[in-house]
Amino acid sequence: MSLRLVISESGIALSTRAEEQIRADIVEAGRRLYARGFVASNDGNISARLDGQRLVTTPKSVSKGFMTPDMMVVVDYEGKKLSGDRDPSSELPMHLEIYRNRPDVNGVVHAHPPTATGFAVAGIPLTRAVLAEVVTTLGSIPIAEYGTPSTAELPEAVRKYIKAHDGMLLANHGAVTCGNSVMSAHFKMETIEHFAKISLVARLLGREHLLSREEVGRLQGLRGTYGIAAPAPICADPEPGALTPDPSCQTVFAPEAPGERLVPDTSVASGSPAIGNDGEIRLTYAQLTELIDEAVKQIVKT
Repeated sequence: MSLRLVISESGIALSTRAEEQIRADIVEAGRRLYARGFVASNDGNISARLDGQRLVTTPKSVSKGFMTPDMMVVVDYEGKKLSGDRDPSSELPMHLEIYRNRPDVNGVVHAHPPTATGFAVAGIPLTRAVLAEVVTTLGSIPIAEYGTPSTAELPEAVRKYIKAHDGMLLANHGAVTCGNSVMSAHFKMETIEHFAKISLVARLLGREHLLSREEVGRLQGLRGTYGIAAPAPICADPEPGALTPDPSCQTVFAPEAPGERLVPDTSVASGSPAIGNDGEIRLTYAQLTELIDEAVKQIVKT
């Protein structure tokens, strides 16, 4: 069987078979997102880099669980459609912003995984050092500020963090991940949702054991051993009172504990409300009930 080559405007040879595989990967990633409930209806979008001049992306108004390779749209890096019977997703500008800032990225996935999106809606980033696998692979998962979908606000919000992070939550919107391939980006989306579920369960149980700062350093050192390229290093300890994370590095909240690997954090189960080092206010069920009762009493009085 002969293998036809297509020469792009940039002079890079791209085989027909390679493009067919990329289209097939997008279809498979979409099917998995839909099967896992990470998208509903026409939600989400996926794209992949074809060469230095072109991207292939999912069309708008199509369920990600029922796509076929021929539905994909080829665009340039300005978003102009080059081929395809359909129009590209209206959130293509967010993808373009990621490719412009990350020449190492070849695939982008945007979805609305329920638990992770719940954290995004609550304004709680996934930046606490809880799971060794997440620290090693993704580092931290910040929240990009809210931007109206399909407008220039969303790319602007993503731009702040994308150079240092392979995955982030989108305030009141969902999550976006990137990788050296479409499937790599998809697996990172799975990791974010898995992490969010575990973190939620631990918080509902009333406590977390955090990895110490020293252990986080050890895990970062293992990235090279595992062949995991980190887009940016872990940030140094923030200055006291600093609430805004540094977007040029990965903010991971881990306590200093010389000689320790795990550090109990029982602030969610303490006798009074606590504010964690990520700015999150934590209440027990009893404390929340008491606050609600007091609020009801005040309403009745008025």
